Amino acid sequence: MSPLKVVASSLRVGVLQFPGSNCDADCVDALRRHFQIEAVLVWHQETKLPKLDAVIIPGGFSFGDYLRSGALAAHAPVMQEVKKFAEKGGAVLGICNGFQILVESKILPGMLLHNLSQTFICKTVHLKDPAGNILTMPMAHGEGRFYVDKKALEVLNEEGLIAYQYCDLKGDVNEASNPNGAAANIAGLYSRNKKVLGMMPHPERATDVAMGGSKDGLVVLRNFIDRI
Repeated sequence: MSPLKVVASSLRVGVLQFPGSNCDADCVDALRRHFQIEAVLVWHQETKLPKLDAVIIPGGFSFGDYLRSGALAAHAPVMQEVKKFAEKGGAVLGICNGFQILVESKILPGMLLHNLSQTFICKTVHLKDPAGNILTMPMAHGEGRFYVDKKALEVLNEEGLIAYQYCDLKGDVNEASNPNGAAANIAGLYSRNKKVLGMMPHPERATDVAMGGSKDGLVVLRNFIDRI
């Protein structure tokens, strides 16, 4: 991987907040400190988005994960505006609970089910992108097992919409390297125009070697920013 080039940016990125969000501050810090991007907090009851270049839906436990993770947040007023934003080609990143919200909102396909182990999993995992790069970052979820049927999975593969897959240190994508039982080891997914990205691992928690032992999250965030 080539070195990251971080320069001052004129971009303005909205970070959504729901009751139960707990990674919003981490996203704001990563954007401001590592990319010099203006981050704007947007409350879930807002009926209009401010002028933004992109939107991040952070992790956490929106509305206590009642019904299903992300199910209630998907019906929040702000998500109607995010849908419109995405439909117009706006860039959106959903992390963990944010990915669940994107799926529940039908902005991204599939479902996120309870982990195959039926337990909450919090650990460091390895991811592989389509270029073969191996990244290390944490995951922390109870309902992160991505599922689509066989036909839909074929479409995702054919259209190159699988953004990240769980793998081992050697880059092998197999059952042993699949922490939650996700279909095809899928850890992250793109929309058809690749402007919307949903992923279960947390790039915003992997921006400093001193905190977590990896800064590979900066690669994910940089790739997202480049798509804006």
